Amino acid sequence: MQNKSDVVITGVGVISPIGIGADAFWHALLEGENGIRPIDLFDAHGLTVRFGGQVPSFDPKLYVRPRKSLKVMSRDIQFGFAAADLAMADAGVASEHLDPERFGVVFGNDMIYADLDDLETTYRRAKTASDTFSYDQWAEAIQEELQPLWLLKHLPNMTASHIAIAQDARGPNNTIVLGDVSSLLAVSEAATVIRRGWADVMLAGGTGSRLHPTALVARGNASLSKRSEDFESACRPFDLHRDGLVNGEGAAVLVLESREHAEKRGAHIRSRILATAACCEPRKQESLPTGRGVEMALRTVLKQAGLDTKTLGHINAHGLSTGPMDTAEAQAIAAVVGDTPVTAPKGNFGHAGAGSGLLELAASVLAVESGTIPPTRNYETPDPACPINVIHEKPMTGRPNTAIAVNFSTMGQASAVAITAD
Repeated sequence: MQNKSDVVITGVGVISPIGIGADAFWHALLEGENGIRPIDLFDAHGLTVRFGGQVPSFDPKLYVRPRKSLKVMSRDIQFGFAAADLAMADAGVASEHLDPERFGVVFGNDMIYADLDDLETTYRRAKTASDTFSYDQWAEAIQEELQPLWLLKHLPNMTASHIAIAQDARGPNNTIVLGDVSSLLAVSEAATVIRRGWADVMLAGGTGSRLHPTALVARGNASLSKRSEDFESACRPFDLHRDGLVNGEGAAVLVLESREHAEKRGAHIRSRILATAACCEPRKQESLPTGRGVEMALRTVLKQAGLDTKTLGHINAHGLSTGPMDTAEAQAIAAVVGDTPVTAPKGNFGHAGAGSGLLELAASVLAVESGTIPPTRNYETPDPACPINVIHEKPMTGRPNTAIAVNFSTMGQASAVAITAD
């Protein structure tokens, strides 16, 4: 049932390891293409795991304006900026044709690590004659070596800020930094802004790069897949033989509009947001996830969206490809929606942190529009501990054109977004 207060999706912008732009991304998903490759962004020989979901041949100069802004943009920010441009083009709308005060941005971001090249000289100056580290010398070196605007490259809110400046979006602007659930929460916030009547158009996005060298060293490799000789098959959501996650990078942005605004300008509506949910299962870091947060989020979003197992087309799962997380999520999904088909796109491109949720939701937007659900790459052997119906080998058709995308974090937060073809 349609009404003027509906929040609809009119544009999709994607920067991913399997394609740049919605069309390339969608084709790669349907074909089961691989985006996991050896890392060549920097010299990775010192790492135990030297592969990941790296975006190949990305040239930020094709997107970023003014060009001098690149000096204060990390790779994460560049991805988000480019995805926003692509989403606006896909929606067929130019910012100069929008009321700038009713046009806003909400982004999901990770914490952005400092570049080693920027800090190398400061570390060297902090080394004392006795090979110890002097914090006093380091503090002095930082003030002398780093350019005044250095910090802007590493503030998570700068993605939304740069996009708002470039697009002249003067409406609500926000950034959510809550790990893996960040970007679906950004969609929820952006949709809420429109429903409240505070904006007509919102850019909802997520971006992340877990392939930054500092991030790789800081996080370690305890949870990573070690399939160095078979890295294309390393990310295996819900598969019995999964051995860990695969780091990746990427960004996606959706153009959200009120139905009234979209119809008035004659926009092509890709899908409609039915409901969103956010829940949390607080737990101690040393304990394993139970999936209770996922279960609560799914039950909430199903109720609010008016969906059930007969009318729900598919679940787009978090599918991290680690033992405990996949097991907890799968059991939660099974408890709520039974054998509803599940797809897990991380098998194609790895885990892009805050960027993953939007990449996955973008896949479902394209799926409900086309009536085709992409398969889960590398799912070969069912795991009895993951009792769900994973789509694999080939795309699935003939399902209701509705979907729920879900993400959850190791600390228990869960977010879900339900959509339908318009």
